[in-house]
Amino acid sequence: MDNQILLKDMGLFASVARVASFAAVARSEGMSPAFVSKRIAALEQALQVRLFHRTTRSVCLTQDGEAMLRHVQKILDDVEQMSDSVARGKTNPSGSLRISSSAGFGRNQLAPALSELAKLYPQLHLHLELLDRPVDLIGEGFDLDIRVGGAHEPSLIAMHLARNYRVLCASPHYLAEHEAPQRLEDLAQHRCIVTRERDHSFGLWRLSGPRGVETVKVSPPLSSNNGEVVHQWGVEGHGIFLRSIWDVGADLRSGRLVRLLPDHYQDADVAAIYPQRLEQSSRLRTCVRFLKSWFASHAPGGYG
Repeated sequence: MDNQILLKDMGLFASVARVASFAAVARSEGMSPAFVSKRIAALEQALQVRLFHRTTRSVCLTQDGEAMLRHVQKILDDVEQMSDSVARGKTNPSGSLRISSSAGFGRNQLAPALSELAKLYPQLHLHLELLDRPVDLIGEGFDLDIRVGGAHEPSLIAMHLARNYRVLCASPHYLAEHEAPQRLEDLAQHRCIVTRERDHSFGLWRLSGPRGVETVKVSPPLSSNNGEVVHQWGVEGHGIFLRSIWDVGADLRSGRLVRLLPDHYQDADVAAIYPQRLEQSSRLRTCVRFLKSWFASHAPGGYG
């Protein structure tokens, strides 16, 4: 079998193993499910092993498939590092980057930045997925996670991109009907709107203030896993909410929202998280450097 075709087939195999779906890989690669299935079958025939258990409802690796995946991932990593090493002296990085981020930040801040990056480096192929849940960077095959707040796994590398913090705010309409909180503990008596975003504890707000880090438990009548929905509900007067300054800065300046307990805030810096194996990747370094510069010059409402 042609080694170049075999390498492409190994990439398809790793993708199917990662998402457990021929159809999902076909959609992401712009192929038909039948073509993906055909290429996996060709790989199985070449190797004389069965890689997947297939049913009408599921796809999962066989024991041989699990062993094969370990070898394939090493081969793909080695090829990627070889390409990066050869291209290191070039001024125009090329290749693919699969990037994840949360929905609100990804749509409103990261997407415009990546648009400019794509104009500067048209040979970079950028794939952005917006997910309001914790991401298994390696297990799900992402190269880069742009994360707002939250800890990072010790096995991954974190590069600081921008200063950011979350603030408490509410609309003038809400404050016309409810006395503004004077102390953090007063929040327990207010209508609060909670974002269940990624790995944040639901209904438990930890904020820094004059007395250090304090925690308050709120019982929200409204909550969503989408921060943009929470923002909209807050503007419409449904209660107090905690949101990044990049998201609410313009509304605070215009008066659509009012910041509450201004001595309190929650750190939520923006960071680039990536696997150690990509530390020498020229395309990843180019992307991270660009994003750091972009956020420094496009800091909305006070982050940067």
